[in-house]
Amino acid sequence: MTTILLAEDDANMAALMQRYLERDSFDVLVEPDGVRALRAAREQAPDLLLLDIMLPGLDGWEICRELRRTSAIPIIILSARLDEADRIAGLRLGADDYVIKPFSPAEVVERVKAVLRRTQPAAGATAEEELLTRGAIVLSPGRFSVTVGGAPVALTLSEFKILETLMRAPGRVYTREQLLAAMHLDGGDVIDRTVDVHIVNLRRKIERRPGAPSYIQTVRGVGYRFAEPFQ
Repeated sequence: MTTILLAEDDANMAALMQRYLERDSFDVLVEPDGVRALRAAREQAPDLLLLDIMLPGLDGWEICRELRRTSAIPIIILSARLDEADRIAGLRLGADDYVIKPFSPAEVVERVKAVLRRTQPAAGATAEEELLTRGAIVLSPGRFSVTVGGAPVALTLSEFKILETLMRAPGRVYTREQLLAAMHLDGGDVIDRTVDVHIVNLRRKIERRPGAPSYIQTVRGVGYRFAEPFQ
């Protein structure tokens, strides 16, 4: 059974979300405290984390930051903070989605399903399927894994989808809208700078010199491309 970790200190909200998730056959772990939520994320290995920002003990920003040091667990932030700066901060820390309170529990469940569909291998997929190799980067779509120079790199779902899209067609320029489509992000919470934030995070993880990228190139006024010489 797919396990969702719900980090939420509002007991009524947590009970409501748990009921909706369990109705769709998810196993739900609820933690109202930030320290316990971080421990559960590390020890229980849930399939996805629904993360409130304002938690006692340790806030959601710090939990997201700590998890992204070693984990690619999908994270959906739940927050009443609707400023664009807060949403950009969540993306920079590695969140895969950002839902603003108050929200429809049914919508959150659908967002959970959408994220899981993109992170879990399709039925019948095997680990022996294709590998994309460009320079020192090796990406396995089936394993949802990336290595750079043989060393594993933890990417978020959105970072992975952008990198996979670019690596499949070196030299082709993708607009931000096309990359958003590859990430399957088209909801009302998507902001103009979403792709740019993910590109910055990607470069920090895969480029030897993020300020002078060798792999992911910017095409001013258009979008991004993967460097064509890497075959």
